Amino acid sequence: MCRLVLLILVCIPLGMKAQITSDSNQVNPRYFEDQFYLGITYNFLLSQPEGVNQQNLSYGLQGGFIKDIPLNNDRTIGLGMGLGLGLNTYYSNIRATQEADGVQYAIIDENESYKRSKIETHSVELPIEFRWRNSTAEEYKFWRIYAGIKFAYVYDTRYKFVPDADSNEVKASFSSTDVRKIQYGLTFNFGYNTFNAHIYYSLTNLLNDNIEIGEESINMKPLRVGLIFYIL
Repeated sequence: MCRLVLLILVCIPLGMKAQITSDSNQVNPRYFEDQFYLGITYNFLLSQPEGVNQQNLSYGLQGGFIKDIPLNNDRTIGLGMGLGLGLNTYYSNIRATQEADGVQYAIIDENESYKRSKIETHSVELPIEFRWRNSTAEEYKFWRIYAGIKFAYVYDTRYKFVPDADSNEVKASFSSTDVRKIQYGLTFNFGYNTFNAHIYYSLTNLLNDNIEIGEESINMKPLRVGLIFYIL
């Protein structure tokens, strides 16, 4: 993710020329809104099993590039297709334990003191957006409404448990295959210029089917709300 951010910062000067022709005194009427993007979100978990609560700051980071395809002559309506990376964390009072027959889940006793328990995912993302904006070839600051769907392939997942310093418990950190590899959800981005609100609602569960805590299935779905920054 850090390498991706550095790449985006290096490429910003190149991207800002998307609306300019080789003649610096002219603008290109057939400009493209090719854009790098960076986003930060607060991650909610919907449909939590009874007794499960989120804790700490569950956050998400995303970044990548979107190719813009104008759909009308004024270039105010378009289709965006992109490729990026995502990092998402989910802190809760769920305790995962690696056993010989697989990972077992339980709710941490409310009297037990610990620092954090989290699931962390790393994914390759494919956003597809239907786009409206009131940009022109001369204007770089404009209103936008982008709605669409985002597909993600989760290539790495890690569960971490950190007890208090004075606890007899030990740290736990292991890779888990219980997180759903293929995920997708609806996206809605709106705002002005660089700063825009971002909402992602997952249509898939975070974990695979038939994963249980006690006798209840874990059918939690992520909801991410935050900011997304577009850079020409």
